[in-house]
Amino acid sequence: MFHTYTSLIQSTLREGSVGLRMNTTFLQLPESLTAGEAITALRGEIATTQDSSYIYLHDGNRKLSGVVSFRELVRAEKNAPLRSVASEVTHSALPEDDDEKCAHLIFDENLRGLPITAGGELVGVLSADEAGSILDNETDEDFQLIAPTRLLKTSLKETGVWALYRSRVLWLVVLVFGNIFSGAGIAYFEDLIAASVALVFFLPLLIDSGGNAGSQSATLMVRALATGQVRPRDWAHLIAREAMISALLGGTMALAVSILGILRGGPDIALAVALSMVVIVMIGSLIGMSLPFILQKIGLDPANASAPLVTSICDGVGVLVYFFIASQIML
Repeated sequence: MFHTYTSLIQSTLREGSVGLRMNTTFLQLPESLTAGEAITALRGEIATTQDSSYIYLHDGNRKLSGVVSFRELVRAEKNAPLRSVASEVTHSALPEDDDEKCAHLIFDENLRGLPITAGGELVGVLSADEAGSILDNETDEDFQLIAPTRLLKTSLKETGVWALYRSRVLWLVVLVFGNIFSGAGIAYFEDLIAASVALVFFLPLLIDSGGNAGSQSATLMVRALATGQVRPRDWAHLIAREAMISALLGGTMALAVSILGILRGGPDIALAVALSMVVIVMIGSLIGMSLPFILQKIGLDPANASAPLVTSICDGVGVLVYFFIASQIML
């Protein structure tokens, strides 16, 4: 009745495989039994199994052939064959499949358990409770990557100074060198800045706005990918929608900042700042929306599209966009 996982050795599976997270004892009966025989066979057995949400059926060759809930079993006529009250198994997974994807499948399809098969034979069940634990752990990892830090093995309160330093220093050093491009952009437009020093007043405002917009988009997208709300194939639709949203956001912010531009430097500077705001916010939002998709496509965790990374990219792009637009208007 109970099948223990013996056909596959769990130690050979890679970390993150669902075979390492599944319950290896479960209720399984031959499909040839009647409902009455099944109830008799199950007495006293439920307490010894880890997963008792469903009764799984097998044919004469131990192949998974169907599934019956306890409610269906109790309501069935005693003489009814189990195969006549069983439901088809519509979703299953292999032991080597990714545990996070299997967990999302359980919640997307509202399953109480996901059968894990090898060669058609049931070897384990991923329960809904275990799926919830997998997704909780993944969320914790995503938040640490968004920081961005290396994954901490203990809680923040218990982690030492040196461990916290090592978890953060690499990203920050990399981003320092990334910000050199912003300085190079400023140096390139040195003559323009000298001709109109008022442009510098708006530089932090503009590049911060682009970084903030990009960080918002990236955070929303990382969360959506992590919870399975969107898939890589949704990118084209989402990027088109984000372009419209960011244009509206940028336009609203441009109206506000143009008033300050007129007061601070006159109509030309106001126009340059307003146009730059629209373009920078749009670019920042599209970068933030696209980075998680790109990282997932190349096999990296989308959470690496963290706020500091997006902000650094948007800073460099923002500087170039702002001074290019200003040069076209003022020179």
